[in-house]
Amino acid sequence: MSHAVVEKNVTLMAILIAAVISVAGLVQIVPLFFITETTEPAEGIEPLPALEFAGRDIYIREGCHVCHSQMIRPFRAETERYGHYSVAGEFVYERPFLWGSKRTGPDLARVGGLYSDYWHYVHLMNPRDVVPESNMPSYPWLAERELNPDTVARRMVAQMERLNVPYTYLQIEEQTEALEGKTEMDAIIAYLQSLGTALERNR
Repeated sequence: MSHAVVEKNVTLMAILIAAVISVAGLVQIVPLFFITETTEPAEGIEPLPALEFAGRDIYIREGCHVCHSQMIRPFRAETERYGHYSVAGEFVYERPFLWGSKRTGPDLARVGGLYSDYWHYVHLMNPRDVVPESNMPSYPWLAERELNPDTVARRMVAQMERLNVPYTYLQIEEQTEALEGKTEMDAIIAYLQSLGTALERNR
C-alpha cells in the first residue's frame, strides 16, 4: 500500500493510526501486568510509621519535592553521587510519588543517615548556617507547630482502606498515640532520616 493511497484517504489513515497506537500501547502496558517487581515492595520496604508518615505529608505541604527529586537514575554520575539507583519496589506504598525531574537542591532518595538529626534541625531552621551558598528557604515554624495525632490517624486509615497500604487499626492507634507532643520538625526530620535506609540495609 503506497503512501499516496493512505494520504488521500482520511478514513483509512485514521484506522491505521488507531491500529498503530493500539499496538504500541499494548506493547508497553501488557508486560506491566506480569512484572511483579514493579508492583511488589522491594525487600525491606514497609509502610511508613506514623511519625515518618506525618513528616512526608509536611514535606509535600511545604513544597520540598519541587526542588528535591527522590529518584536516582541508573547512570554512573548519579549512583556515584547519590547511591544505588532507585527501583520501582521502593515506591509501592507512596501516594503520590515524589520522583521529580527538577533539582534545585540535591536528590534526597538516599539522604537517610547521612547527617545527624541536629544537622537537619539547623538546616531547616536556617539552611545558610550549614550550607552558606544555599538558596533554600527557612522553616522555623516547623519547630513551633505540634502534630495532631487524630489527623495523622485519619490519613493513615484512608491509606489503608482506599489504597490498600497494609496498616492495621491497632498499628495506627499505637503509633499515633506516640505522636503526642511531637512537633512538625520532629516528623520531617524522622522522614528525611528514613529515606533510602530500608533498601540500603538490604543490599
